Amino acid sequence: MDKVEKTEQLPEFLQTEFDPRDPNPWLALYLDQSTPLPDHVKQAWLTDSASPSRQFLLPFVRPIARTLIVLIQVVKVVVPRKWAASKFLHWILATGLKYCVRPEANWLVLRHFHMGAQILEFIAANSPVKVETSPLKPITLDDLKDELFLKHDLNLFNFVIRLGKALRDADKKLLPVAQPDFSMIKEPEVTLEAMPRGRLNGIDLQTAIEMFTPTYQLFLTDNDFWRASNSLQLDETIGLYVATILNSPQHLVLLNNKHPLVPMSTLRAGYRLVLHGLSTEMLHAMLMELKKQQGFTSTQQ
Repeated sequence: MDKVEKTEQLPEFLQTEFDPRDPNPWLALYLDQSTPLPDHVKQAWLTDSASPSRQFLLPFVRPIARTLIVLIQVVKVVVPRKWAASKFLHWILATGLKYCVRPEANWLVLRHFHMGAQILEFIAANSPVKVETSPLKPITLDDLKDELFLKHDLNLFNFVIRLGKALRDADKKLLPVAQPDFSMIKEPEVTLEAMPRGRLNGIDLQTAIEMFTPTYQLFLTDNDFWRASNSLQLDETIGLYVATILNSPQHLVLLNNKHPLVPMSTLRAGYRLVLHGLSTEMLHAMLMELKKQQGFTSTQQ
């Protein structure tokens, strides 16, 4: 009975037999080991990506969402610059995720906050100067109502500013660390099993993000939305910090959210947010693997 239940939980691409004349693209991506993602994360990511909503709903949602971004930008010209409804926005986002979005997508969203916090803590712990961090580690979707999406964006910029200022004041730079401190790097304390599985929980991550992006723009100030969109380019910055500490610039090939000094249009913010999530997963997976190797080396020594 347990074996049957376990098989039913597997995505279709892991249940069907391999056919060389009709290979499954999702199976190929799952078995490929060129990107550092653990199997349970890759399975959830690909299960979500292979969902019907991504195949049939996303192509319609994406152009509509991008058109709304343009129209809302026009409306923002006449709306008071400081007008915002962040609390209401986060209620909409948390409620939408809870009742309409797939469990795999919700799990990946909650994981993202934990991994982002751990990566910043890793940089701070291995920096030659003291840097304050403000970790966000929600356990349930309702925790997101405390303006966590907005706070996540603010945390990124605040961390870069604090680190940069502290390094300049001390006339120091980030340098490679022979034995980095990986103590904060661990598997996030959220489980896929705890995610809602109602009848309407069928929207995939990419479609949900495209839907939520114009909503995010509508209920935040123009400055907040612009900053949130451009925080995605800090993937390169954070990646450089980690690569410097680890003395491994080759890992930067996994990051492709464009140069931080060249702001991009907000039209592609939804797509780039998906890249941001995937980049964070891969960077965290790499740190997890290095932590295991360090533990093995310490044991051997």
